[in-house]
Amino acid sequence: MVDYTIDANKEWWSQQWLDLLDKYRFKKRLERARNYARQGNVLNIDFKDQKVLAQVQGTQPEPYTVSLWLDIFSDEEWDYIIETLSQRAIFSAKLLAGEMPQDIEDVFAANGLRLFPFSLDNVHSECSCPDKANPCKHIGAVYYMLGDRFSEDPFVLFQLRGRTQEQIITTLRQLRVQSEEDINVSTTETTTIKSNPHSPKLNQFWNYSEQLDPALVVITPPPGSETVLDVLGTIPLAPIAVNSNNRSASSATDIVMQYLQTVYKNVSQQAVLVALNREET
Repeated sequence: MVDYTIDANKEWWSQQWLDLLDKYRFKKRLERARNYARQGNVLNIDFKDQKVLAQVQGTQPEPYTVSLWLDIFSDEEWDYIIETLSQRAIFSAKLLAGEMPQDIEDVFAANGLRLFPFSLDNVHSECSCPDKANPCKHIGAVYYMLGDRFSEDPFVLFQLRGRTQEQIITTLRQLRVQSEEDINVSTTETTTIKSNPHSPKLNQFWNYSEQLDPALVVITPPPGSETVLDVLGTIPLAPIAVNSNNRSASSATDIVMQYLQTVYKNVSQQAVLVALNREET
């Protein structure tokens, strides 16, 4: 059973979405909506363009149809948003690693927009049930279930605003390529002006004075737990003698392998943390 209450371990962007619904003043209706979500009354959730479509089983034999959507941003607004994202390497890295940057709203605010709805009035929804209230318990149940979808994939929230994950990543890559081309052109022009083609400075051939653009460098843990130790196999070492209690002690191989596995794991985790939290220059 899923618990849809405040959870310190829940991703902050998912919790922010749930907090919005929890501000709704009709608490009994919210409790029925939570029960519907917990008990599996939401039969399916699909995405059609920028709209959420769901089937929710109510008290009647036929399930009710629920639709939910947000105001989408224009193509021009999205161009500004993604360009701003490309200028912050840590934003791109976290999004591509499946995380929502903590201050992502700063990017949208800089363009006069909001990613998260400000209130329930900014969330549009319809239900085929006879209840005139909005949100009804069926809409509320879908709303709670969407919180789980956001935890699994933060790009779902972007999709509701008008851009899919593929579209965002493609545009980010295009901006990176364009940036690299601009740097190459600038470097070529500078070299042409300042250098003498008849006397090249070979000792400066590998020097690069421009700032690299790491916008799409993704730092993530490896997809599997396999390390070079698993590839090379067990290290053959001489066995340790039986101890005084006549019980076999761990072999030298076991001790060394356990130690190296711990080192590899800690080093890998620390490397990811250092890379993701490094200061941008």
